[in-house]
Amino acid sequence: MHIPDGFFDAKVALATGALAVVGLGAALRHARLRLPARRVPLLGLSAAFVFAAQMLNFPVAGGTSGHLIGGVLAAVLLGPSAAVIAISAVLIVQCFLFADGGITALGGNIFNMALIGGAGGWAIFHLFRRAAGGTLGLVLAAGLAAWGSTVLAAIACAGELAASGTIAWSRAFPAMVGVHVLIGVGESIITVLVLLAIAKVRPDLLGLAGPQRRGMEVMAPSSLDYASSRLGGEKAGTLLIFGLLISLGLALFVAPFACPWPDGLDKTAAVLGFKHRESPTRALPAPICDYKMPGISSEGVATGIAGAAGTVIVFGLAWMLTRALFCKSDVEPLVDAAASSP
Repeated sequence: MHIPDGFFDAKVALATGALAVVGLGAALRHARLRLPARRVPLLGLSAAFVFAAQMLNFPVAGGTSGHLIGGVLAAVLLGPSAAVIAISAVLIVQCFLFADGGITALGGNIFNMALIGGAGGWAIFHLFRRAAGGTLGLVLAAGLAAWGSTVLAAIACAGELAASGTIAWSRAFPAMVGVHVLIGVGESIITVLVLLAIAKVRPDLLGLAGPQRRGMEVMAPSSLDYASSRLGGEKAGTLLIFGLLISLGLALFVAPFACPWPDGLDKTAAVLGFKHRESPTRALPAPICDYKMPGISSEGVATGIAGAAGTVIVFGLAWMLTRALFCKSDVEPLVDAAASSP
């Protein structure tokens, strides 16, 4: 669902850009107040995994493919503000390094996939999570939220295209929603499988162990702060290493075999006849265009190396972006309070 340059007019590009700046700024501020410093490496890891997983397009139907957005997955692990930061870091790197998504449409992509996909998806998750407890309740709520956030992002994209005069709402809405209802199923399955694997080896990261607490920072049923107090020392280092290895493995060895079919937006643009509006040039050329590392003759190897490089860069950007917000005194009271809770 990466919108290219040319699909938005100036007013929509400016409006979505302003919304993205405000939303990302609010997420950074909220993360500074609520996200414990020990969770910062996990934010970087989540961003790296989402980047690698987004390279793995899966077939849907009619020559169309889909890929993970990852907003709900990141939100369940880290909370909504951190999810917005993680997905935004992914989208920024994809835009400027790989030409995946237009520069003028970057605000729209962040608004649709990071804010709606992350924060909006978390709201859906939180709503359904209140109805059921335990691991099963968590993964079912996350699965429903993953599907719902994908459809909501598609609706937002259709509205932006219509507001830009690119395609009429009456045509954009059914086309975008129809294909993303199916893509959302894939998003849901991937989200559920990843969370089940995490619940098996590290249930504390999902708030499935520890004291019950309430509040906006809650990752039901226990607090984000409590979970973060368990994420330290040797456990954190091991998790970080294995998580990065898995992400790099996906980018290096699986991404070259991803489905080559166009994604939902590209297919919709071709079918409805507005693909020609995509701008053929960019204000800033991307050094690794289309996920192919320059100078490598083998397409598979070029894709794998480009994906691995992007995974590392996304991890570093997300980590540095969040780490820059913290000082030790900001987070120690949160961790201490969580650790001392009855």
